[in-house]
Amino acid sequence: MDSKNILIVEDELIIARDLERILTTQNWNIAGICTTTGDAMEKISVYAPDLVLIDIGLKGRKDGIAIGRYLTLNTNIPFIYITSYTDRLTIDAVNTTLPSGYVVKPFRPVDIIMTVEITFARRDAVSIQKMNQLETPRKIPIDLENVAKYIRSNLNSQLTVNELYKMSSWSKHQFIRNFKKYLGDTPYQYILKCRIEKSKQLLRNTDMPISEIAVSVGFLNHSSFSTAFLKLEQRTAANYRDTFG
Repeated sequence: MDSKNILIVEDELIIARDLERILTTQNWNIAGICTTTGDAMEKISVYAPDLVLIDIGLKGRKDGIAIGRYLTLNTNIPFIYITSYTDRLTIDAVNTTLPSGYVVKPFRPVDIIMTVEITFARRDAVSIQKMNQLETPRKIPIDLENVAKYIRSNLNSQLTVNELYKMSSWSKHQFIRNFKKYLGDTPYQYILKCRIEKSKQLLRNTDMPISEIAVSVGFLNHSSFSTAFLKLEQRTAANYRDTFG
């Protein structure tokens, strides 16, 4: 079984230690135990774990849902709620955050293990599917080849769809549809990924400050770059440089 890093967000230490014991029996690593929302956000940013287990009721408040919402909007990190809440109001709020699972307390070890295994299996299946799609590329129309080349050569410019579609022979709607069909991403997603890939190259091969790298690849500021990097790479730019630089 692959070793995965799991972050536990639970303010009751006895339950947190019980979760830690259950997870380590399966050779999963514990990235940390957090008791507050602030601590959880910081560790997510620093460690970019493979999975987060979240107690909804932190210090008597439903702050766990805010953590789940943050993960959905800003990262690709899956998360599972572990809670005693079963009321309809809470369930409705939880569903808006798209969790990978929901385990009700008191839980059995098998409940935790099976939910975590299913979450990892689902994520791995999606990754394999994406790899297979990359291995069977479509023949890209010359218009899109030229646009893609232009994007990669002008990452530090404020690229917009309104500018790019005029470089093709299509309408704006046709351009967006064909871009997604042949390149696998929307124009915005493609630009974002190209900027992050360029930033990774600079992080590995130069000593440029991260704030300068952010601007050089087209981000308005360090903050927007950091958010995008964490979302796509599931680690911070500083952590990436420490590992590969």
